[in-house]
Amino acid sequence: MISTDNEMAKLKITQVRSVIGRLENQKRTIEALGLGRPNHFVFQNDTPQSRGMIRKVAHLVKVEEVAE
Repeated sequence: MISTDNEMAKLKITQVRSVIGRLENQKRTIEALGLGRPNHFVFQNDTPQSRGMIRKVAHLVKVEEVAE
């Protein structure tokens, strides 16, 4: 969702499950998102790249769209 006035939507991504026992690519995706421990969160721009990473680890994270 890209706005025309240079304002990008933000996503609040919260890790809700641990990466222990998960596949290596899922661990790396969590790390690439800036997460690492359950109940920690980060804010990311809503881009196709971040949406793709979220899709790979959707079972480990909770995503909320925030207005800024």
